[in-house]
Amino acid sequence: MSFEARYREAADPWHTLASEYEHDKRERTLAACGPGPFGAVVDLGAGLGLLSEALAPRCEHLVAIEGASTAARAATTRLRAFPHAEVIAGAIPDVLPDGRFDLVVASEILYYLDDRALAATLRWTARHLSPGGRVVAVHWSGSAHDLARPALAVSTQLAATPGLRVVEAEHDAGYRLDVLERSA
Repeated sequence: MSFEARYREAADPWHTLASEYEHDKRERTLAACGPGPFGAVVDLGAGLGLLSEALAPRCEHLVAIEGASTAARAATTRLRAFPHAEVIAGAIPDVLPDGRFDLVVASEILYYLDDRALAATLRWTARHLSPGGRVVAVHWSGSAHDLARPALAVSTQLAATPGLRVVEAEHDAGYRLDVLERSA
């Protein structure tokens, strides 16, 4: 089932609005991002925009990318109060923006990408991340039929990306959280 079909079937298919697990994971992800302020931030796989909404006050420019148009519309509504935030509806890596970014957040998205899309996304990340910039990736550590790879495989590929170095890795409470920085 596609992401769009999931959002049409249920307004919040992963229960991100009400789940205590999702709330705690989002708070831990935000803590891993750091307090900011950040110049430019990209949120890959923004979903309904909850993480983007929490990041928006910490940055000068925010790009939230979401592949499901129904979710992208919800994220746009959620981010209306932030004129420096934009939502791009489209598939990763096809809609990845140009520019330099201080923070790239990938929450629950990279393990869905096929091999070509993941490789292109990781190359884009290393190329467009500012020196000293941070990547925060968080992925559920369970398994599901629609995942292209497990969370550990995503962590391994991130760690092997030229130009990025792991500064934190944690596997707790059912998810993996990896923080990487681009060398200067």
